[in-house]
Parts: sequence; structure tokens; C-alpha cells
Amino acid sequence: MSFPDYEAFWSARYRDAGEDYLFGTAPNRFLAGQSEHFGAGVSVLSVADGEGRNSVWLAEQGCSVTATEISAVALEKAAKLARRRHVAVNFVQADTLHWDWPIEAYDAVIGIFIQFAGPAERERMFTGMKAAVKPGGLLLLQGYTPKQLEYRTGGPSAVENLYTAPLLREVFADWEIVLLREHDDILEEGSAHAGRSALIDLVVRKR
Repeated sequence: MSFPDYEAFWSARYRDAGEDYLFGTAPNRFLAGQSEHFGAGVSVLSVADGEGRNSVWLAEQGCSVTATEISAVALEKAAKLARRRHVAVNFVQADTLHWDWPIEAYDAVIGIFIQFAGPAERERMFTGMKAAVKPGGLLLLQGYTPKQLEYRTGGPSAVENLYTAPLLREVFADWEIVLLREHDDILEEGSAHAGRSALIDLVVRKR
């Protein structure tokens, strides 16, 4: 899909949620569990951030946060959440598949459930995300594994969009792997992520 198509698709999903937040307003549990990496003075980029649940939480930890998101509707809801929680986030409307990624600009880059990208798009997106991390900085991902197709509690229906440990080891072979874990868990993230889920967590450090 092109930018207008992606934007329209996601904006329709976020709009249909009404005043509710499609993925809830609490931070992703995996991300919150990595709180030791975040605090005052840490610069963070949250990719395809949606309605702000993760970027707002990062700002509450004292981080300087930029959040990209393609949907104008999601950005409006994210800005409202930031105001309600009394934090500042630099929200940027951007198609992360065709964005002019900053180079070595952030201490950490975050991608939580960004599996809208197929293999070719994913390679381009991961290249941009890796480039945006400062030397010694971190990149954090959480996504679904192919087992998620059995649970059908969220995520894409295309198996090629899902992550495996060997895939991520190959993509980040030149980085230090701090954490790589496949596991099942119960997600309660709004109406869109609810129920038993097959997850994979990744924390890697740029050498």
C-alpha cells in the first residue's frame, strides 16, 4: 500500500475505536519491563507508535521522546494522551517504510508490534532503525512469532510478516544480543491485542 492507503487504513481503525484506545493506554509490558534502560537524558525514538501508549510512558520516565506514526487520527489521540499525562512528546507523522531516517540520533529505538511490513519492507525499515541508534545504544523489539496464527488474538495474518529467533539473529548479527526470547503470554492491550499470544522479545546493543 502507498502512504495514503496505509494512512486511511490505520486512521479508520483508530477512528472506529471512538474515545477508546485501540491498544489501550498502558505501556507495552515488555517495554515497561526494560525500564532500567530509560530515564532522564535518554533520547528515544518510538517507531509506528500508534495512539501514544508507549511514547507517553517513555516521556514519563524522563526520556526525550520522538514518536513516528502514519495515522493522523492516532496522532491526535496520542497528543491528547500526552496532555492528559502532562508530558511532552515530539509526534511526527511519517511513513516509516519511506522515511528519511536520522543517523545515530537516539540512545534507543523502539519497535512494538510493527509487523505490518513484509520481508522486503521489513529489511528497509530495520536498516533505518539500526542507522538511527547511536553507537552503544539499544534497539528493542516485541512482535509475534508464527505460532500466533494459531491463537488469532492480534497481529498480521501473513506468516512472512512474523518474527523468529533465527531471523532476528541474522538481522542483528553485527549487534550484541542482550535479550532474545520466544514465549507465550496473555496480552491485555485494548481490544486489538487480547488473549494468549505467541511473542518474541529482542534487546540488542549497537557495537
